[in-house]
Amino acid sequence: MVSVSENILSAEQINQFKKILGEAYVFADEGSMKHYAHDETEKLFYLPEIVLKPRTAEEISAIMKICNQHKIPVTPRGAGTGLSGGALPHLGGVLISTERMNSILKIDEENLQIITEPGVITEVLQNAVKEKGLFYPPDPSSRGSCFIGGNIAENSGGPKAVKYGVVKDYVLNLEIVLPTGEIIWTGANVLKNSTGYNLTQLIVGSEGTLGFVTKIVLKLIPLPKYDLLMLVPFKSLEKAGEAVSAIFRAGFTPSALELVEIDALKITARVVQSSTVVINDDIEAHLIIEVDGNNQDVLMSDMESIANLLEGFDAGEIFFADNAQQKDELWKLRRRVAEIVKLDGYTIEEDTVVPRASLPALIRGVKQLGLKYNFKAVCYGHAGDGNLHIRIKKEGVENSLEDPLMIEALRALFQLVHKLGGTISGEHGIGLIQKSYMNIVFDETQIRLMREIKQAFDPNNILNAGKIFDTH
Repeated sequence: MVSVSENILSAEQINQFKKILGEAYVFADEGSMKHYAHDETEKLFYLPEIVLKPRTAEEISAIMKICNQHKIPVTPRGAGTGLSGGALPHLGGVLISTERMNSILKIDEENLQIITEPGVITEVLQNAVKEKGLFYPPDPSSRGSCFIGGNIAENSGGPKAVKYGVVKDYVLNLEIVLPTGEIIWTGANVLKNSTGYNLTQLIVGSEGTLGFVTKIVLKLIPLPKYDLLMLVPFKSLEKAGEAVSAIFRAGFTPSALELVEIDALKITARVVQSSTVVINDDIEAHLIIEVDGNNQDVLMSDMESIANLLEGFDAGEIFFADNAQQKDELWKLRRRVAEIVKLDGYTIEEDTVVPRASLPALIRGVKQLGLKYNFKAVCYGHAGDGNLHIRIKKEGVENSLEDPLMIEALRALFQLVHKLGGTISGEHGIGLIQKSYMNIVFDETQIRLMREIKQAFDPNNILNAGKIFDTH
């Protein structure tokens, strides 16, 4: 889907932006426009009219005041790794990139906190605190390229979420620029706060629709000393799903518990050369199971007990990663699945989440829908918290927004998810591509309240308008 930006901006407004930022950080050339016209969402492409790269909250404030006065659409953007179209400038107008706001401002070792700007790459932040023996657990698959600000916008999770929680569990305070240009802090740099409405958590996961995040205060925890990793093959995809719930019922809490269907693994293994994983035709899925902590003997005992438990679920020969290289290879395979299967034609990704005991029913339902609506699907994701990523390949269809049968199929999928007690996005957000399905999981009153919150923050509806739901 391609759109051409309509001319919204006047020459005077563009000159005002240049005065605020300097000409070097105002871009209107064709190459820049095309670069920022897409992210990792399907094959969508929307051109902005201009790209601005501010360095400070004050510069963003000045830009927002101009845009609010003239009702110019503004799209906030981080690294462009999103999967729901949240950073796509589908209304044209101004795109504001945070890539120059890329400093870690302070690591507070006494209080186990970090203050950062939004354009810092997640893995860079993790490595910086790791050097001090500290740990920031949320680690989306794109952690080597995604920005921490984008993680805030989407309330990202990743493999470690099953034990440690998602981004919202680590955000203490945010500096934001409101669509009207005011700069505020949403909370306080404290672990407990029962003072008024929780604006901080309202901003987390709001997909850049309520305010522009310019500084972030995160909670840290001590870094675990040890981690152990194993790969478990299953002859049945459903048995792999059943095993997930059994592990937790037995009293274990892995630091990661990932599921990768064999078709996804085969596609990935063709690109990522690895001798670590032996792929057999009689295997339908693998679980990647990690435990971490400070007592290696306890971790070894846990792994042995989990392995024994899995024998009752038709598991194959278990591979234990003996060293850091083998662990890295396993995680590399897992983290690159989404990128590689997309290149193989699985361009449509859904981010469903159900109670973990319902995973087998969801997996079975996905396969049945594929037969009914004539699409191929591969499943993978954070099985430990019920978050299943479903990649879909349908001949001649690259975008879920365009094909009536695909829209019908996705509505059936999301209705199944809702019936199973789940919801339509676990960590990728709603953005553009899932907003038409919001009425499956929310009634009119809930949607009305969300629209009223949006109106309170953004009375002229300029900031990432048309994301999550249509505003009228």
